[in-house]
Amino acid sequence: MAKILIAEDERPIRELIRRNLLLVGHSCCEAEDGPQAQALAEAGRFDLALLDVMLPGLDGFEVKRLLPPDLPVIFVTARTGLSSRLQGLGLGADDYILKPFEILELLARVEAVLRRTGAGDRMVEAGGCRVDLAQRRVTREGVEIPLKPQEYALLEVLVRNRNLALSREKLLELAWGYDYEGDTRTVDVHVQRLRKKLGLEKELQTVYKLGYRLSTR
Repeated sequence: MAKILIAEDERPIRELIRRNLLLVGHSCCEAEDGPQAQALAEAGRFDLALLDVMLPGLDGFEVKRLLPPDLPVIFVTARTGLSSRLQGLGLGADDYILKPFEILELLARVEAVLRRTGAGDRMVEAGGCRVDLAQRRVTREGVEIPLKPQEYALLEVLVRNRNLALSREKLLELAWGYDYEGDTRTVDVHVQRLRKKLGLEKELQTVYKLGYRLSTR
C-alpha cells in the first residue's frame, strides 16, 4: 500500500481518483490548490504525488519545483500541447496523463511508477491465497499453486485492479492483449479455472451483465 497525494481543484475528478485508489489498497491525502499541496508534502511523507497542472495559487509545475526531489510525480492535466508535456517531463515528472482518462489507465500508470520506485505492491492476499507479484507465484498455506501463463496473466490483472468491476472485454484487452480476437466466453472459462484452483468462489465475483471483480474486502 502506498501513500499518495492527490492535488486536483475539480472535486468530482479528485473524488473519482481517491475512491479508486482506495479500492486498490492505497491511502490518500487531497489538496484542492497548489499551496495546500505544497503544505501537505512538507508535513508528511508520500510515495507519489498526482498533480493537476492548472492548480489555483501555484500551478502544478511550480508545486513540482517545491516538492522533495525524491518524490515521484505524475502530472494529470487537460493541457494537450507538446510544449506543456515537455515542460512537465523536463521538470523530472515520472509520467504525464491527459484528461479525460480511463481510470484503469491511471491506476496502471500509478502502479508502474510505484514499481519503479519500490513502493508498489509485492504481495496481495485474497481468500487465503498469497499472490507474489514480484515472483509471479501463488501460494495457499505455504504451498505453491501452479498456474498456466494465461491463468496467471488474468489473475494478475484482477489482483492489480482488485475491488473494481472489470468487463469481459476489458479483461480480454488487459490479460490477453488488445489485438486478441477471441470470444469473451474464454474469460468465463479461465475465471472458472481460477476459482477452482485457488478456492476463490466467494472472492472472484460475477458482476451481472458486465464481467468480474476480485474482492479482497
